[in-house]
Amino acid sequence: MITLAIETSCDETSAAILEDDKVLSNIISTQLFHSQYGGVVPEVASREHLKKIINVCETALAKGRKKLDDANLVCATTEPGLIGALLVGSNFAKGLSVALQIPFISVNHIQAHLYSPFIGSPKIRFPFIGLIVSGGHTLLILAEDLFKHKIIGRTIDDAAGEAFDKVAKLLGYGYPGGKHIDDSAKHGDPSFHKFPRSNIKDSEFDFSFSGIKTSVLYFLRKNYDGINLNKQTLNDICASFQDAVIGMLFDKTKKAAEKYGVKTIAISGGVSANSELKQRFNSLKQKGYDIYFPSNEFTTDNAAMIGLAGYLKFNSTDTYRVIGEDQLRIHAKPRLDYEAF
Repeated sequence: MITLAIETSCDETSAAILEDDKVLSNIISTQLFHSQYGGVVPEVASREHLKKIINVCETALAKGRKKLDDANLVCATTEPGLIGALLVGSNFAKGLSVALQIPFISVNHIQAHLYSPFIGSPKIRFPFIGLIVSGGHTLLILAEDLFKHKIIGRTIDDAAGEAFDKVAKLLGYGYPGGKHIDDSAKHGDPSFHKFPRSNIKDSEFDFSFSGIKTSVLYFLRKNYDGINLNKQTLNDICASFQDAVIGMLFDKTKKAAEKYGVKTIAISGGVSANSELKQRFNSLKQKGYDIYFPSNEFTTDNAAMIGLAGYLKFNSTDTYRVIGEDQLRIHAKPRLDYEAF
């Protein structure tokens, strides 16, 4: 089966071609100009998707050595995300479904992240604990079977990636800030300052990152207000901040794995590219855990993960949709309840 997948949930315009579950191409066009605003501007992002989507799809087809008529399935992100941006990709995909008379699959962006660590892996091993950690999401998930999963923890305020970006801005780094902090932390001392780690009462696996962000702000005001930080101090602050955030993510995920008796952990989302996060979790392999990370290409928003989730959904779910020229036809299989998303 040849799948054409489209992702436009935020500021990446992406298209991918898959043959069954194998990625043939994955093209990502990132809107880097949002850095001048300190974050993504939704209306501007939507307009940029409109400009780029045709070229990105054509490039994906060319790199995958396929023609549009070769596609048997088209899928696109439909939730969650910026509504205008989502409409660009999903409507474009539905239009292709009409023109080519092939099935259209709507894909949940979070589900796609959940399965992204298994791109290129022979088989998804269930059950597993999934940690999805990015600029917009921090979720801890128990995945019991394909598309049978439940959220057991989430952030009650900022996402972890959002905390990285905001602290990076406080330290004078650009947007997005995660890589800047990760690079600086490699040369810093994590014991330089002990930033607080959240412990939410009556909530075993939930996260909170707004407190540590505020703690960094007050620490800077108290000790360095109006004074330019030297490079080593910046490195030490980054290392201390990163140690606290990664520690929270690691400790709660490991605790969840122990509670549910699960030996497989899959970490995904933009923050999964963080070197300290990878080191912490990979250390669990010595204790018999199977640890999965997506390759860096598939950590941020990308169409390859949308294509894999769409392919899996098409082959295992209760219903799939074919957009006809004059109607939406629904082909039904035994109904399955999606309880998590």
